[in-house]
Amino acid sequence: MALISVGKPARWQLPKGIVDPGETPETTAVREVQEETGISTELLQKIDTIEYWYVGNKGQQRVRFHKFVHFFLLLYTSGDIEKHDWEVNEARWVSIKEAEQLLAFKSEKQMVATAREMIDTLHS
Repeated sequence: MALISVGKPARWQLPKGIVDPGETPETTAVREVQEETGISTELLQKIDTIEYWYVGNKGQQRVRFHKFVHFFLLLYTSGDIEKHDWEVNEARWVSIKEAEQLLAFKSEKQMVATAREMIDTLHS
């Protein structure tokens, strides 16, 4: 599993990003993983979508943002994890167990657990 480290202080998370105009969440997932990790992937299936609110800055004002994050199970096809983009401190291959320990967000840990179950089903 490929994780990325972002921010200061650094935190480990799953690659993700904003759906551009005209893009589907599926297209965004494949594009963002390629940009943030340097690897190309093939879409296997949707894991889940999470929804939450957070407070941030928009110009000089504090505002509430409503966010949806779509998670997908992807298959590595090619690429080099060392070729991640500049927004990422580090990209790293880790085991699923290690990912569940490293990830900063509870919701992402749950996505990894669900992905593990999906992978187990695919292999049985």
